[in-house]
Amino acid sequence: MRQRVVRVALTAALVAVVLLAVPLALAIRSSLYADQRATLERAALSGAVRVSPDYTTGDPVELPAPPAGDHLGLYDTHLRLRAGSGPRTGDAAVREALGATVVRAHSGGDLVVVVPVSHAEQIIGVVRASSPADAVHDRVLAVWAVLAGACALALTVAVLIARRQARLLAGPLEDLSRHSRAVTAGDLSARAAPSSIAEIDQVARTHNEMLHSLTELLRHERDFAANASHQLRTPLTGLQLTLEAGLAQDDDARLRPALEEALATTRRLHGTVEEVLRLSRPCGLPGPAPADTELSRLLRETEARWHGLFAGDGRRLECERRDVPDDVRVPGTLVAEILDVLLDNARVHGRGTVRLTVRDLDDVLAFDVTDEGEVEGDSARLFDRGHTGDGAGEGIGLALAHDLAVSLGGRLSLTSRRPAGFTLLVPVGQDEPGEAGGRGRP
Repeated sequence: MRQRVVRVALTAALVAVVLLAVPLALAIRSSLYADQRATLERAALSGAVRVSPDYTTGDPVELPAPPAGDHLGLYDTHLRLRAGSGPRTGDAAVREALGATVVRAHSGGDLVVVVPVSHAEQIIGVVRASSPADAVHDRVLAVWAVLAGACALALTVAVLIARRQARLLAGPLEDLSRHSRAVTAGDLSARAAPSSIAEIDQVARTHNEMLHSLTELLRHERDFAANASHQLRTPLTGLQLTLEAGLAQDDDARLRPALEEALATTRRLHGTVEEVLRLSRPCGLPGPAPADTELSRLLRETEARWHGLFAGDGRRLECERRDVPDDVRVPGTLVAEILDVLLDNARVHGRGTVRLTVRDLDDVLAFDVTDEGEVEGDSARLFDRGHTGDGAGEGIGLALAHDLAVSLGGRLSLTSRRPAGFTLLVPVGQDEPGEAGGRGRP
């Protein structure tokens, strides 16, 4: 910005100097030439008043001495030089002046002024005054050089003032930019300092007020997530302990499958609460989740949870793997949560057979969830919180699944509108020898 301010100021100063200096230079040139012609005319008139009518009969004429380098001469009506200095024979200017007119002209590189001398209403001769035009030209160049120096000085002063003003203008904006970058990096305590420029101070105050409001909003949201998670943990833990105690004491074989399913659902809900709390923590995205679940087990549990629900709706759920090793591990809780959102979305909004396919893409696992329905609405806003394509639902599930995928370092995207298809990419990697608890392929 500083360079831009200097360029603008220098351009404005240069335009002003050009608009002023060029006409001034032309006026100075015209004035110097006019002054020289006026000087020659005064010298010629001074000589003319000294000419006696008897000079034609031999009476000597005493003309005033001209300045060094100039000429002053008396010519008769036959164009002959009778006194003073100048060409021995009169030139065109002398001939024209015999017509009773004052002549101002250039002749042979000289400025020439010729004044007629009259007696008894008749022209008896002319006085010719001349000086080299180069002398005037040199004076014009000298004055132009002084004018150019003044212009250069003016431009230098303009640049110095522009640089100082650029520092005054750009400094607060650069400070505001640094604070904005600090906020982007996660420092919500950064505040812009006041400056001496009212307009920039207003922007800084607005920025600080916005940042304060944003900080408070984030604090309230984090507090809500923490409070909700804390309040859910206790009853979930109590329910889990109760179910475990019921499994240990109950001998009724008919109740045991229901208790086991309720316990598994409770554990998954407990894990979901932990992940939601982890997502609400500050300092950017949470750290990577551990790859703690084998893929084969994850698929079995997912199919077991959703097979009955789809069967109850008269629909089929097909799960398959394509060239995926059995020992691949993934973050079980997060991936299961995302798959549950996609399968629930397919059950509520889709139709026909639902297929869950896992593909091995070297360092990435691709989870494809497809059905025979169609995705409606704006696909660009499909993962926006609160947006629903067909008006049904709260518009939270896909947004949450997208956030969970990002927290994994992966990506969730719509890959087909008809038939409807979503793909979850989950990065996996080889564990280094000797590492424990790593994610990826053991």
